[in-house]
Amino acid sequence: MQLEILQRKENPLLKRVEVTFKATHKAEPTPTRDALRAFLAKELKATKDIVVVDYQASTFGRYETVGAAKVYKSKEEALAVERKHILVRNKLIEPEVKEKEAPKPEKPVPVPRAEKAEKPATPPKAEAPKAEAKPEAKPEKGAPKEEKKPAGKEEKKPAEKKEEKKEEKKAEKKPEGKKKEAK
Repeated sequence: MQLEILQRKENPLLKRVEVTFKATHKAEPTPTRDALRAFLAKELKATKDIVVVDYQASTFGRYETVGAAKVYKSKEEALAVERKHILVRNKLIEPEVKEKEAPKPEKPVPVPRAEKAEKPATPPKAEAPKAEAKPEAKPEKGAPKEEKKPAGKEEKKPAEKKEEKKEEKKAEKKPEGKKKEAK
């Protein structure tokens, strides 16, 4: 990787040097922020802990990364001036983790889940014999239309309803077709 400094500006009020750079990385992946900090520290004759990479951007299809960095006189000055999220990105400070342990144990309540699991388990057992009996009653011509919505049964899925209607039509057509052939 080759590093080229495009612009260098001294900022005595904030006690830092502001730098814009271009890194060329042929046959290599885009360099990490950590790697860029190390290369900038070598180039600017500083230590890695006082170099802060503000941003870096790579263009698709090119082997170049451009960005901006700041080199402070000491780590304390960097911590005092820089924004927290930039310091976290550059691993100069650890991210703050908010711990909320009290609400988490209250949310999972095992009792309602057990009741929900028990309720669906019992109705399918009762419905299984009824579903078997219904196809046997279909060959009757007038009966299927009246028995479509008996009380106590749950509605079937749309795909199942379509299949039942097709089967009813086939059952109705087959006996009529056989009668015509017999005559």
